[in-house]
Amino acid sequence: QVQLVESGGGLVQAGGSLRLSCAASGGTFSSYAMGWFRQAPGKEREFVVANRRSGGSTMYADSVKGRFTISRDNAKNTVYLQMNSLKPEDTAVYYCAASREYWGTKDEYDYWGQGTQVTVSS
Repeated sequence: QVQLVESGGGLVQAGGSLRLSCAASGGTFSSYAMGWFRQAPGKEREFVVANRRSGGSTMYADSVKGRFTISRDNAKNTVYLQMNSLKPEDTAVYYCAASREYWGTKDEYDYWGQGTQVTVSS
């Protein structure tokens, strides 16, 4: 059973940056596809970014392309989401997800974290 724990959320002004972390335990981290999703109040959860495996393909939602970057540290079993040039519309709870088989934009990942709140003020 894989467990995911996110951290790094908070309140930031528009134009600022945050780095989210997702620490994984209980699985072979380097072989898992990792994704980040977010859910704003009153909206459905939406895809942000996914990385197929360590050193593998990555895809971003158009809304964050060029501003957000996913990275992995296999030694620490941690995936990061660097968020730059933040906008008020980026405000949401951000979730980390992992999957052994699935890699994509749908929320069909096997494991999910509890989420971390990101609030961007205008």
